[in-house]
Amino acid sequence: MNPNRSLPGGLVRVVISRFVLAVILLMAAFFLPAGTFAYWQAWVYLAILFLPMFLVMVYLLQRDPGLLERRMRTRERETQQNLIIKLSFIPFLAAFLLPGFDQRFGWSIVPGGLVILGGALVLAGYGIVFLVFRENRYASRVVEVEQEQQVIDSGPYALVRHPMYLGTLLMFVFSPLALGSYWAMLPALLIVPVLVARIRNEESLLARDLPGYAEYMQKTPYRLVPGLW
Repeated sequence: MNPNRSLPGGLVRVVISRFVLAVILLMAAFFLPAGTFAYWQAWVYLAILFLPMFLVMVYLLQRDPGLLERRMRTRERETQQNLIIKLSFIPFLAAFLLPGFDQRFGWSIVPGGLVILGGALVLAGYGIVFLVFRENRYASRVVEVEQEQQVIDSGPYALVRHPMYLGTLLMFVFSPLALGSYWAMLPALLIVPVLVARIRNEESLLARDLPGYAEYMQKTPYRLVPGLW
């Protein structure tokens, strides 16, 4: 079992409410612009995204509710990180609203095979995120350093310093393809400079506040993509 002693009822309510809200918001983002529920790419995407997410949520509730509580945090302490998060809403909204309009007006003709490939890459990205959860119980949603936190250099952290962002990158960039839209991939690519800015700021904080992180940066040279950056 995990080192957490109990499962707070408030955490369960927060997790369930946010999960349900995310499902409702994404359904609205896909089907309202499309003007129809006959949008099979969106249904497949929702299944690919939320079924694994639900299973991981149950897993963490049972094994490590402390990590799940950290994933529920949304208030950044760093001013620059707050700005980066706000800027990320622009590509996020465009990447998830455009596919529905694309479906309605027929701007893109994406073969079913490419849609499935996009969905598989989204699922692979979430798989990387799950590996991070198993390896690092301090993987908070916000940038922070907690007491007793240690540098993790095993598992996916042996390849790149920010494997969670690698998983996020795969999920975000290939979501438009999974939703049957070429055009929405253009704003989705804007997540790259957002992640670069977030990583650079995060690393300055970790090198300052987390003992051993500067040495880890020397040991593991690549931040996001092995052999590239």
